[in-house]
Amino acid sequence: MEAQNSKKKNKVGILRLFCWQSSAVSVSLSTLVLIYVTIYCTDTLGMPPALVGTLFMVSKLVDGVTDVLAGFIIDRTETRWGRGRPYEIFMVFLWLSTWLLFSCPESFSLAAKSVWIFCMYVFMNAICVTFLNANNVVYLVRAFETKEQQVKLTAYGSFFTMGAAVIFNMMFPMAMSKVATSAAGWSRLIAMLAVPLTLLGIIRMLTIKEQYNNDVKAEGEKLKLADVFTLVKTNEYVVRLSLARFIANTVGSMGVTVYFWTYIVGNVSLMGVTSVTSIILLPLAFVLPLLRRKLGLGRLVIWGFCVSIAGYIMMFFFGGNLPAVVAATFLTTGGTVPFSMLFNIFLIDCADYNEWQGNPRMEGTLGSLTGFANKVGGAFGGFFLGIMLSLSGYDGTLQVQGDGAILMIRLLASVIPAVFYLVIILIMRTYKLDKELPKMKEEIEARRAAENSAEGVH
Repeated sequence: MEAQNSKKKNKVGILRLFCWQSSAVSVSLSTLVLIYVTIYCTDTLGMPPALVGTLFMVSKLVDGVTDVLAGFIIDRTETRWGRGRPYEIFMVFLWLSTWLLFSCPESFSLAAKSVWIFCMYVFMNAICVTFLNANNVVYLVRAFETKEQQVKLTAYGSFFTMGAAVIFNMMFPMAMSKVATSAAGWSRLIAMLAVPLTLLGIIRMLTIKEQYNNDVKAEGEKLKLADVFTLVKTNEYVVRLSLARFIANTVGSMGVTVYFWTYIVGNVSLMGVTSVTSIILLPLAFVLPLLRRKLGLGRLVIWGFCVSIAGYIMMFFFGGNLPAVVAATFLTTGGTVPFSMLFNIFLIDCADYNEWQGNPRMEGTLGSLTGFANKVGGAFGGFFLGIMLSLSGYDGTLQVQGDGAILMIRLLASVIPAVFYLVIILIMRTYKLDKELPKMKEEIEARRAAENSAEGVH
């Protein structure tokens, strides 16, 4: 009977799983759209790649302030809708600003184009994505009671996210080659995505309620700004995770893939072919919880990035061969799945670690810090790409690029990401929280029981 009750308690259900993941699917596709913003700026708007990369990098100065503030604001929020749920409304503004980002008038001067791109990119990332990142774990732990439910939602829910990414990566390059042949075409293409993905993105807010409050701190006690600095000083694990996420998104957001298919493979419309192989990765969503129990989060992520490195090495040596590119992409993508799919579980563990130390859990601030690292990595990826392409002599107005530019594109698509991922492996080697957490959880539960008992006596 006890086992049956536990199983029922940990059940999620396919409908609730879909409703929960609808927001993540929408946000992830907005991130994939941003991969194309550099080539949109350089080849459609005629902007210098170094300027484009610099604009994105400078935008992170604003993002740094809003990220810290967003987590702090969410952790202090108390409404009848809950703490994290109200901020799902930023989904509407996310897609509006994404469409505006790709709708810059072609007739504008270079200075006006720079201001437009900078402002839209800042609003999209520094405001919309910031709050949607910061509220995610806060919402999760208050909508679903057990750790088993949270793991299932994070892992199984990734099936929908990956499936949507596969479809996007198959269809978007073909649509881009046919529709996005001008500035007006880019605007029309993004609008075709923005409307349905906005509707999809708000399903979670409308259907999933916050029902639980697992704060240890006494009710009514407000989080202080000093708690944010205490978090950074006392939680070494979130610092490591932030560094790892910065590096991972530097690689993921460089946007070199579209250049690689344009100038190395020679046909950008075939770029979606590699996404077909990603379908094979979808069952990983159902295997990851088992692998997590056997290997632990840290080791699972390390093994994954080793697979990615092997794929990038293969990409360098066989980059012009279509079957080899497909196989290499399968390895590079598959290796990142454990880190991306289970990242929210890392954050929940970090919140447990905060609680074990007697500090506020601060899920919102944890999401903000790692979200900030993620977005800085994304901006740095674009900045790094722009600088390296400029140094190599790349010119977006030319039909044929020089040997230096071609070599640089090959390196950016293979050797350089492999080196970055090796650094992540070195960082994650010292992650041991998953081994120490069971004992910490026992102490946390005992503390909660004692506090509840004291409240009952009072």
